[in-house]
Amino acid sequence: MSAPTAPSPTAAGSGRNATERFAQKERNAATVDQARVSAIATDAITALHEVIRRHGVTYAEYDALKAWLIRVGEDGEWPLFLDVWIEHVVEEVANADRKGAVGTIEGPYYIPGSPEFRSEATLPMRDGEKGTPFLFQGTVTDLDGNSVEDARVELWHADDDGFYSQFAPGIPEWNLRGTVLTGADGRFAFHTVKPAPYQIPTDGSCGALIAAAGWHAWRPAHLHLKVSAPGKQLVTTQLYFEGGEHVQDDVAQAVKPELVLRPTPAASGKGEEVTYDFALDPA
Repeated sequence: MSAPTAPSPTAAGSGRNATERFAQKERNAATVDQARVSAIATDAITALHEVIRRHGVTYAEYDALKAWLIRVGEDGEWPLFLDVWIEHVVEEVANADRKGAVGTIEGPYYIPGSPEFRSEATLPMRDGEKGTPFLFQGTVTDLDGNSVEDARVELWHADDDGFYSQFAPGIPEWNLRGTVLTGADGRFAFHTVKPAPYQIPTDGSCGALIAAAGWHAWRPAHLHLKVSAPGKQLVTTQLYFEGGEHVQDDVAQAVKPELVLRPTPAASGKGEEVTYDFALDPA
């Protein structure tokens, strides 16, 4: 059986998908607080003014910035730009008081509605899916350690080539995406393959910024998760692998010590496994 052919996504294609998905995202229809908008916008604009003065920004650089901002929109890369360079600070502020499971950024590649399973799942995969077999398991509890039944554990991640289903061509719709509902014991288990490190798209406007600044574009290998339950706070997080490439210098600055996994050889003799538990804060 032949291995699957690696897709060849483009920044524009991935960016369009991310922008379209964000446009479909449900948002709270809260009343606009003009005073708060004014305060935040004024501080942000004032901070940019100070950057311009401090670095002596020229008109040529200003025009280059305008052209780049226009290109970000044309490429559909605003979700990518914001999720890579801004979201980690928003997440830090939003979850400062969380006592249970540690969160981090969602990123631009989440898709709701993945296939559901009870207690244990083998994620949808292609025949001959590349990668090390991997068992990810654990328990969902409240802050007192009591098991939480019917918690939703959503898992999604890149494949062994670093690509996500629904954002790269030639990959089945729900590949390496799934949701497990916990039983009375609060346990969940996913059979999948270990993801690979990958570069964020570099052929678009975000890649142009990275090249101009001399940065790297790499994210470490990681699992994405959303864990929720009635009466509990949703936690969105990513889990990384000890010793993995770019764990120490993630372009998205999303790695936290509590989120680093230490897998061991699987009891089945095939691949690796790890146990990681989630304690959910009350809503």
